[in-house]
Amino acid sequence: MKILITGNMGYVGPAVTAQLRKSYPDTILEGIDLGFFAHCLTNAEVLPEYRLTRQHFADVRHFPKEILQGADAIIHLAAISNDPMGHAYENVTYEINHRASVELARLAREAGVKTFVFASSCSMYGFAEGGPRTEQDALNPLTAYAKSKVLTEQGVQQLANENFKVTCLRFATACGMSPRLRLDLVLNDFAACAVASRKITILSDGTPWRPLINTRDMARAIDWAVNRDPAVSGDFLAINAGCNEWNFQVKDLAQTVAEIIPGTEISINKDAPPDKRSYKVCFDLYKKLAPDHQPVSDLRETIRELRDSLQAMNFHNENFRESRYMRLKVLAHLRETGLLSETLTWNKC
Repeated sequence: MKILITGNMGYVGPAVTAQLRKSYPDTILEGIDLGFFAHCLTNAEVLPEYRLTRQHFADVRHFPKEILQGADAIIHLAAISNDPMGHAYENVTYEINHRASVELARLAREAGVKTFVFASSCSMYGFAEGGPRTEQDALNPLTAYAKSKVLTEQGVQQLANENFKVTCLRFATACGMSPRLRLDLVLNDFAACAVASRKITILSDGTPWRPLINTRDMARAIDWAVNRDPAVSGDFLAINAGCNEWNFQVKDLAQTVAEIIPGTEISINKDAPPDKRSYKVCFDLYKKLAPDHQPVSDLRETIRELRDSLQAMNFHNENFRESRYMRLKVLAHLRETGLLSETLTWNKC
C-alpha cells in the first residue's frame, strides 16, 4: 500500500504521519511539501518526517505526476491555511486551495488512485444562527479561505465514482500541541498568552461559538476516511469531523485556560462589533459512521499539554503574534528576505 500526504510539514501533518504509520506500519508513506514551515519546529525531539518512507519537496500547483504512480490514497492537507493568510494572498489561496486541489484529484483519478481525502473546514458555515450546522445546512463562507474550501468540495465531488472514493472532512478549528506548533489558532493563542503574560485579551465580546478538535483526533478521522466503506456512505462524502461536546464559546475557552494556568486575567472587549464568524456544528453523522474513530482528547488535558510544552520551551514571548509561531509572519519573513516570490514560490537565487 502507498499513501501520499500533501502539506505534511505543517501543523497537522506530523500527527497524521504518526497515526498512519501506527495503523499501517508496512505501508509506503510519502510526504509532499514545499517546506515553508519545515524549520518551525517546537519542542520536537526528532524530525517528524522520520516516520515517512520518502519526503518530496514539490509544489501542488505543479504536481509531479510520477509521484502518483502506484499510490492507493492521497491525504490532501496542503493549503493556505487560515483567514489572515487568505486575505493577504487571496489569489494564491484560490490557486492552491481550490484550482490545484481539484486538479490534483483529477490527476490522481487518472493515475488509478482509489482514495482521496480532503482536509476541508467547518469555517464554510461562517455565521450561523440557530442550532448546530449539519451537512445538509446552507453554507455561508465569509473569507477567501472558507470560500476556497467550498469550491474544492464542489469540484472534487464531480470526480468521485465507484473507482475513486472522495471524502471531504469538514474539520472543526484545530488545536493542541504539535512538533510545528501554530499560535494563530484560538485555543493555542489563549494558552500562549497565559503562559507568557498571565493575561488573555479577547478582541471580541467573547460570545462567538467555535467547534474545536485536537490535531491527534484530526489524524484519527483521516485514518477512518482512508478505509471508509463507500457502500455505506457513498463514493463522495462531505462530513463534519469533530464531536458535539467540543462546541465552545470563546469566553469559555479563555476561562478554562485561566483555571488551568492560575493567575491569568481575562480581558474582554465588550464594545467590540459582532464577530461574523460564529457557528456551532453538529457531528452526529461522523459519530454514526465512524464510531471507532471518535475524538478521544480532553479539552483540559489539551490545555495542560500546551502549557507544559510551552514551559519546556522556556516560552516567554509576550509579542508572539509577531513571531514565527504565526504562519503569516513566517511567509512575510521569507518574502522580506527574498526567498519567496509574491506568488509564494521559492526564488532560486
